[in-house]
Amino acid sequence: MDYKMKQVIDNLNRNNMAGYYVESRDELLTLLGKLILPGETVGSGDSVTLEETGVFEFLRRGDYIFYDKHQPGLSSSDKRELYIKNFSADTFITGTNAVTLDGKLFNIDGNGSRVAPMIYGPKQVIVVAGINKLVENLEEAIHRTRQIAAPLDAKRLGKNTPCTSLGRCIDCKHKERICNDFVLITGQFAKDRIKVILLNERLGF
Repeated sequence: MDYKMKQVIDNLNRNNMAGYYVESRDELLTLLGKLILPGETVGSGDSVTLEETGVFEFLRRGDYIFYDKHQPGLSSSDKRELYIKNFSADTFITGTNAVTLDGKLFNIDGNGSRVAPMIYGPKQVIVVAGINKLVENLEEAIHRTRQIAAPLDAKRLGKNTPCTSLGRCIDCKHKERICNDFVLITGQFAKDRIKVILLNERLGF
């Protein structure tokens, strides 16, 4: 673990968020097995990082009650029911758009179903992030999210927003715009409610 990674983890801890560092996907899944107890209810945000690291499959195979929003055949109302359940879940697990050097989390969301339970509800929130999500400050976090992550995510979701063809954000007013909720989490009242796991890989957008 290099100095910058240690600095981020120390600052997360100062902000009442627990910071962890893992070298591999196997280490990540082992740590999750310690943090999430058998029989617990688990909700999740939409996350390329969680898909890439096998976390979704880990939750499906494990002894958990997983509110799986990726089940085939779910209607919009079915997904909304899962989103509401996430607020009372024992654990909510998600990725993040950026982690700043001073230990803050920045995210942009389309309908709030990912950022809302990060802020309030679940007893425990676990954030998994690759080293590509580390940024120096809030300005860099916003730039990274709007100009890199959001256009790629809009394309993944099949949106027809200008950023999918331009490859950059122009602050559009398109009806399918996914940049609606801008959320900066600077700390927590409940110590270690949010746990941030940094994985030594470049993951997600």
